[in-house]
Amino acid sequence: MSNHLFDAFQNSVRPEAVFMETPDGRRLTYVDALEMAARMANALQQRGVVAGNRVAVQVGKCPEAIMLYLACVEAGAVFVPMNTAYTMAEVEYLVGDAQPRVLVVSPERGDEMKALGARSGIAVETMEEGLTSLLDGAGTAEFVPVSRQPDDLAAILYTSGTTGTPKGAMLTHDNLLSNAQTLKAEWQFSASDRLIHALPIFHTHGLFVATNVTLLAGSSMWFLPKFDADQIVDLFASSTTLMGVPTFYVRLAEHEGVTRESVARMRLFISGSAPLLAETHARFSRRTGKDILERYGMTETNMITSNPYSGRRVPGTVGHPLPGVDVRIADPSSGAPLAQGEIGVIEVKGPNVFAGYWHNPEKTKAEFRADGFFITGDLGRFDEEGYLHIVGRSKDLVITGGFNVYPKEVELELDQISGVAESAVFGVPHPDLGEGVTAAIVLDGSGEVSERQVIELLQPRLARFKQPKRVIILDALPRNAMGKVQKNLLREQYAGLYAS
Repeated sequence: MSNHLFDAFQNSVRPEAVFMETPDGRRLTYVDALEMAARMANALQQRGVVAGNRVAVQVGKCPEAIMLYLACVEAGAVFVPMNTAYTMAEVEYLVGDAQPRVLVVSPERGDEMKALGARSGIAVETMEEGLTSLLDGAGTAEFVPVSRQPDDLAAILYTSGTTGTPKGAMLTHDNLLSNAQTLKAEWQFSASDRLIHALPIFHTHGLFVATNVTLLAGSSMWFLPKFDADQIVDLFASSTTLMGVPTFYVRLAEHEGVTRESVARMRLFISGSAPLLAETHARFSRRTGKDILERYGMTETNMITSNPYSGRRVPGTVGHPLPGVDVRIADPSSGAPLAQGEIGVIEVKGPNVFAGYWHNPEKTKAEFRADGFFITGDLGRFDEEGYLHIVGRSKDLVITGGFNVYPKEVELELDQISGVAESAVFGVPHPDLGEGVTAAIVLDGSGEVSERQVIELLQPRLARFKQPKRVIILDALPRNAMGKVQKNLLREQYAGLYAS
């Protein structure tokens, strides 16, 4: 019997090598990791988990959570991570939808979740750093991996649910394995690498990209509970790679300890999960002599494109399609392919693309073209060198006076204005135009900038219909846990801005 994903992990590891270290001195070898995962797999079976059952998890970032993911893969279960910020109501919805056999939560939520478990007939266990009730009486570290084929489910990841209720993206063993193998090769990961892991692990970036690539390379990682610029700078001397979101690089580019000398051992800085400003890319490069590698992916597709490891990394782009992944730009309504340079919806097809939405065949059918391409909902274009430029989400498109306005185009101009640190452009109802182009900006503190000044500076740079009708100055833009600006919250907050 074979277990498609777990066998690949097991065949890649160096047993006595270090898998992960934590800043407080905890150290786990691959032998330690596999033994803990086997004990957890036994524990899951003792609680009635069989192949295909779901195991839902809402715990703080700790090594035990990664071992639980491995245990689920090994036991043939389906891993369902949940954002640690989810409220009780949100957890209850996801539990009702995923119908897990076991729910694992942080101890501080144990009582209320056990009440939920009692109502739903679900076993509830607790987990935190160094301790989990799941291992009470688990016994042996011997476990025979349950047979799983490439198309069997390995995980369900719920989307953020910015429009409607969250949807569970079903990811198979081969979705995860094929993508990790590609990234390992494209980014040249090897056993000599040590990754700085400061990402959350309820999201595809920290859970699958960072962890799976590390496992397949047999490399090691510093496992940090959260982003801490001082801590990361201290770890540069004993590390080779960092995976982060744009906010990481904004903070690091401002840190006095980030120099060409301090990053000399680091071979690769990767950014994703949200757009990286070209200015952040340039500033970090000036400080370090290293170009950030930006890539593009989604919960439903794993990674889709990447700037090259060897070759020109173009700021403001997400690079070329990964090997084996087909990407096209299409007309949003008809699906007809568009020519190079034209803006349309990004569609993708390949072994990385998910199997559909859990218990939602109607939504699954609506999001795929007849020829199997998944409609990402992102708007983009390919330039003459084949680099993909993302200009926004189709739902973020502003239609004003019958004209289409792509927020990214306006944001690029706003971000070039002296004193503006970052911006977000969105549309809200307008009595005359249908939608009014609206901008929210955050200032960098270098000088006074007013709404009137911003509007006047944009007048010679943008066509009149693209110019914001209002510019709102904020202390910070609303973001989710991965650093993505939540424009839906801005649209809701300022929905009455142009009301007469």
